Amino acid sequence: MNILDIGSIILGLVILIAGGEALVRGASGLAARLGVPSLVIGLVIVSASTSAPELSVTIGAVLDNEPDLAVGNAVGSNIVNVLLILGLSALILPLAVKRRLVRFDVPVMVGISVLLLLLALDGEISQWDGALLLAAATAHVVLSFTMSRGDSADQPRRSGGDDSAAPPRPRRKGLLYGVLLIVLGIGLLVVGARLLVTGATNIAASLGVSSLIIGLTVVAIGTSLPELATSIIAALRGERDIAVGNIVGSNIFNLGFVLGLPAVFFPAGIPVADAAIALDIPLMIAAAVALVPIAFTGFAIKRWEGAVFVLLYIAYTVYLVLAATQHDALSGFTLVMLYFTLPLLAVTLIAVTAYEMGVIRARRNYLQTNPPSTRST
Repeated sequence: MNILDIGSIILGLVILIAGGEALVRGASGLAARLGVPSLVIGLVIVSASTSAPELSVTIGAVLDNEPDLAVGNAVGSNIVNVLLILGLSALILPLAVKRRLVRFDVPVMVGISVLLLLLALDGEISQWDGALLLAAATAHVVLSFTMSRGDSADQPRRSGGDDSAAPPRPRRKGLLYGVLLIVLGIGLLVVGARLLVTGATNIAASLGVSSLIIGLTVVAIGTSLPELATSIIAALRGERDIAVGNIVGSNIFNLGFVLGLPAVFFPAGIPVADAAIALDIPLMIAAAVALVPIAFTGFAIKRWEGAVFVLLYIAYTVYLVLAATQHDALSGFTLVMLYFTLPLLAVTLIAVTAYEMGVIRARRNYLQTNPPSTRST
């Protein structure tokens, strides 16, 4: 390891952030001018834009014959997105969750995560596996736009059919500016990704740390910085549905496009390490599944739930570091996590979910027995 490798990682991260910012601004501005709903902006446009660093890093890692880094980057980014970024965003401001997210998008995220595990059990993501992941993510994009078009069609009826309220036609200059920002962002992302992969690979080799660990930690956090900035800014501005939609959509994009697309275009496929199959991919699924009851109960992610997510990510990172260095504290840390912390967390989530489901059921029964017309009289 030398100062050039560290400088390469730092410079790569800076360029990635600049490229992600340009891409987000261009994509969201273009979508807004075209009249795309804000929820779809978060789920599709912004999430695809902020996942562009992961795509660039994964393609670069495959080209450099570093498949562990490619898989670790995509899987690690999904873990970072849910546990760290969503957790930090909820700590800043409790996140409201749209019903559509809970009933459609979050189950799709869980389903494609499970699909990745099943496809990786043979030790690689083949061309056919990549095509299946890519098809699943593409179907989600198509359905998202189809559902949003239906919502847009219903809007004039709710407003009384007033055509004067229709959005103005997009200006040509605004569209051109958005396209230029997107092109600039993609170029910066490609350059930044190459610098980051080169620096991370050299450091991993010099320290004797596997590329999988580097991909799951340093590279995953680095490429997830656009998601972090977008979700936190959205939460601060009160656009909490975009904050959650960005994370859910980005996770779907990471598995469908970031892993699926390179696998399709590289005949040898992408090898998957046994460690990723045994620990990291199941943990990614567990994080996705944990989001279902938390979001479903009250359709919100509260501050204490966000704090739990952040603490879980810290514990996961500590485990990776201890495992990579073969530290003496590894066995004791593992025992505490397996037989105390995780069971206690599971019991707490089950109890809170059962309580809030009971509250929701009681509220629904009250509204059925006491309709608004009865209460008003």
